[in-house]
Amino acid sequence: MKHSDKTFMGMTTSGKNAEDVMKMCAILFGEEFMQTHPVTTGNINGNSPLVWDETMLGAMRAFAKYNQPVLCSPFVLGGANTPASTVPTVVQLNAEALSALAYTQLVRKGTPAIYGHYLSTVSMASGAPMAGTPEISLMNFMIGQMARFYDVPWRTSNTLGGAKTFDAQSGYESAMTMNAVLMSGANYIWHSAGWNEAGMHCSMAKFVVDADVCGMGYRMAEGLRWDDFDEALAAVRDVGPAGHYLGHSHTMENFERAFYMPKLFDNNSYEQWEAEGAKEITERALNYAKKLLSEYQEPKLDDAKNDELQDFIARRESEIPAADALNETH
Repeated sequence: MKHSDKTFMGMTTSGKNAEDVMKMCAILFGEEFMQTHPVTTGNINGNSPLVWDETMLGAMRAFAKYNQPVLCSPFVLGGANTPASTVPTVVQLNAEALSALAYTQLVRKGTPAIYGHYLSTVSMASGAPMAGTPEISLMNFMIGQMARFYDVPWRTSNTLGGAKTFDAQSGYESAMTMNAVLMSGANYIWHSAGWNEAGMHCSMAKFVVDADVCGMGYRMAEGLRWDDFDEALAAVRDVGPAGHYLGHSHTMENFERAFYMPKLFDNNSYEQWEAEGAKEITERALNYAKKLLSEYQEPKLDDAKNDELQDFIARRESEIPAADALNETH
């Protein structure tokens, strides 16, 4: 709330924690505003197979009370908490997600709810979760079709990787997943920057490169542009055989948007790359991340709102340990 003006994920680790988030949002935005505007999201994870526990459902009810969107997200570890087969895994996930979506409407009709999930497969050799596997892509293709069949928005995850560093494995896994997510027609995409080791740590270098790659994905999802078609064909006639387009007026007018130019990828010659220090992408990305952090400007939060939020936090910090002690006694 204090350090960004973007929508954030609210805590759903208990019903009471979710209530705290809702009360803080009400301080910041006003409860009446929240009833008609999404200001935060709640990710409600199912305990596969086939369980929605009170912790998650309590949090879901808190979000529904304030008409805030909830993501009904079974947590898939393919082969561990689902069958060791792709299609039956999606059948189970679909039943779990639909039951949660239905429950949101029983709690409060019209609650904004999203068909969600977290997808991974489990290595049958080690038991470790894997990312970027072909089965995850196939699941995304299937679930995208199911969500459109039910006419509900769909959330999935994007550039997850299982690698321990920002290396080639990390990049390949992320690219494999992102292409499937884009082609599947996802509406709301999470885990899109920096994720490695199946989400156990965040790489700052990967974060900024993933953001660049997401820019490529966004451009691809926009599709073909036709607005300059006639002008471009006129340029073909102007230039004629054996010419070039570099100085043509159409190029001058369109070069900035014609082809996506990644900020952090190096497409220069080997000699130029070497002359500029032979920096590989991790070094370039870390330098860029540090530059962004050094240039960060905190969005201004109203002083009165900030004081009220700080007072709320201080009060809850004093109450929560007492509540925990009481639970231990009982």
